[in-house]
Amino acid sequence: MKKIGLFGGTFDPVHLGHLLMARSAMEEMGLDKVIFIPSCVPPHKKVPTLFTAQDRINMIRQAIKNIPEFEVSDFEIKKGGKSYSVDTVKHFREVFGEARLFFIVGGDAIKQLDTWKDIDTLKKLCSFVSVNRPGYPRGDAKLKYHAVTMNGIEMSSTEIRKRIINGKSIQFLVPDSVLSYINQHHLCKN
Repeated sequence: MKKIGLFGGTFDPVHLGHLLMARSAMEEMGLDKVIFIPSCVPPHKKVPTLFTAQDRINMIRQAIKNIPEFEVSDFEIKKGGKSYSVDTVKHFREVFGEARLFFIVGGDAIKQLDTWKDIDTLKKLCSFVSVNRPGYPRGDAKLKYHAVTMNGIEMSSTEIRKRIINGKSIQFLVPDSVLSYINQHHLCKN
C-alpha cells in the first residue's frame, strides 16, 4: 500500500528547513512521496503572505525540481479562500483511494491540531507526523501522532521574510534555485 505525505503550509518562501522536514518525514515514515501543498489563505495566520500564490508555487517547483519523490499541488490555491486541511485531505483521499495518508506538520503546530476545523474527521482520514523544529518544542498534543526527529538548522519563513524586507541576504537559507527565482523576478532587494 502506498504511503503519501501531505505537507501543507504557506511556504512564504519555501526554504531548506522545509525540504529537510519533508526528507526526514519521508525517510523515517517510509513514504513513497511527499506533496507540498501551499495554502491560499491560512486560517491560523493573520499576516498576509509576502509572495503571491503563483510565486510560492513556482518557488516550490524550483526547489524540488531535481527531487522525484517530491511534488507540488496547487489544490488549495485553485480552491481559493481559507485553506482547511480537512478539505485538502478529503481531496487527496479521493485522488489516492486506499493509500495511507500522512499529514506532516512542524513540531510547533502539533499542539494546535485540536483547534483545527473538523479535526475528528481529519483524524479518520490521515495520520499525523510531527517533525521537530529546532527552537520550537513540540509541547503536549491532545491527539496521537508519529514523532520524527530532524537534525538540522533553525530557520523559519518568518525570519526569512524579515531578512527580505530589511534588504538582507537569504543566501544559504533557501535553495539556490529559489534565490535565483526571487532575484530574476525582482521579488527582493538582494
